[in-house]
Amino acid sequence: MFKTLKRAIVKMFREFLVYHNSSLEFRAKLLTLMVSSNGEMDECEKHTLKEIAHEIYSDDHERAELLIETVKEYHNKIITDNGLNFEHLIQLVNKEVHEVKRFCQKIDIEMLKRLHACVDEEDEEDRLFQERIIEFLEGLKEECKV
Repeated sequence: MFKTLKRAIVKMFREFLVYHNSSLEFRAKLLTLMVSSNGEMDECEKHTLKEIAHEIYSDDHERAELLIETVKEYHNKIITDNGLNFEHLIQLVNKEVHEVKRFCQKIDIEMLKRLHACVDEEDEEDRLFQERIIEFLEGLKEECKV
């Protein structure tokens, strides 16, 4: 129960309590772009998301769990149309990359492709949509190099 309470408090005051919160939130937005593109988060995506979070924050289990919770929070906001939609999330990522140049380094295309591998081979529309998201992010990353 204490862990649940602690997680709820950190979630509410994440901006003030979490070191480099903006970096964590940016990563969460990138991951949310992939898992929310088809409107649902399947078991493969959940498992891959957990692996990715623990790779990113291999030395900090709590931060990895916070990243997963933040992705789920953004995903729920999108699917319930609760103040965030997919297009707005794309605009936020674009804006943040242009405002904070170090965020370009956080765009890990190979990591995102691992989430892309979870999409069913037969679901051509979702696969194509995620490919476009990856291309968009690759473009953003290229812009930063210039």
